[in-house]
Amino acid sequence: MNSNDWFSKKMGKFTLRFRPYTLELRHVFTVASFSRTTTPVVLTELEYDGIVGYGEASMPPYLGESQESVMNFLNKVDLSAFNSPFQTAEILEYVDSVDLKNTAAKAAIDIALHDILGKLMNQPFFKIWGLNPNLIPATSYTIGIDTEEMIRKKVAEAEQFKILKVKLGLDTDKMIIDTIRSVTDVPLCADVNQGWKNKEEALEMSHWLKERNVVFLEQPMPKEMIDENAWLTEHSPIPTIADEGCQRLIDVPALQGVYTGINIKLMKCTGMREAKQMAEVARALDMKVMLGCMTETSCAISAASQLAPLVDWADLDGALLIGNDIYEGMQVKDGLCILPDRPGIGIIKK
Repeated sequence: MNSNDWFSKKMGKFTLRFRPYTLELRHVFTVASFSRTTTPVVLTELEYDGIVGYGEASMPPYLGESQESVMNFLNKVDLSAFNSPFQTAEILEYVDSVDLKNTAAKAAIDIALHDILGKLMNQPFFKIWGLNPNLIPATSYTIGIDTEEMIRKKVAEAEQFKILKVKLGLDTDKMIIDTIRSVTDVPLCADVNQGWKNKEEALEMSHWLKERNVVFLEQPMPKEMIDENAWLTEHSPIPTIADEGCQRLIDVPALQGVYTGINIKLMKCTGMREAKQMAEVARALDMKVMLGCMTETSCAISAASQLAPLVDWADLDGALLIGNDIYEGMQVKDGLCILPDRPGIGIIKK
């Protein structure tokens, strides 16, 4: 299948189209466990009664999905039993039941379905949910693990941002923070990607980072180290956020006390519907909420942005890290997320 060709399947009143696409990163992206220059995605279009909804599945390595697995999943989906996109709960429960995992593939349909619903109601989804876009926190911009020279270059490029997200987890952690602090004093958040393995050393680093205006720690130790992460959360001077340790709604209650909060990503949790439920459950448990992303086009980023007024921290820079975005949607201006006043998830093709 040529990457420019759309696979199309008619399912009763719905038509599903999808094709693979490769995102080209502006810089080599390095975290504690790997480096990459591209991210595979699958773009989707779901059509109902002449209305087209856009969706996307993004597959970073740790999700265990590929363009092939996503397209295989989408091939299994059959929406002919449903007469209306307003059967949202039933449709998405069916999609979730088609196969295990495949959360990014499921998110691609969820996003497209929400886009259709918003277009049918002629409203952006944040308005349908009754959310105030003025409450969206400033988005962070991610600085991957790199050399001192490249870190300074990336920080200079991120001048408009009011908070930076820094990838840590190797033996260069202090060098990275010191390099950033030599050129800017903006607040930082540290994403360790499970890179630390010792709770005492993690606690020592949390104090060192707090002194350098780091506002929280994301996934400091491996998700399997539940007791150690809980101990760190109890003693750390800054909040801890579960990322790899929190995938879906079912995971949230058990994380109370293990982390201060959770990082919700559409690609982990099957899309907008479950993401909103996760935010509400976390709030009920008095936990902090972060809204994150993978490397994605403006399609998935704009979909996530509809939820952003609900959260404490936003990390919605995924489309800014790539050089070949094919949609126009949520914009970042002076570090702030500006939601387009367009129906659905608010995107248009460039």
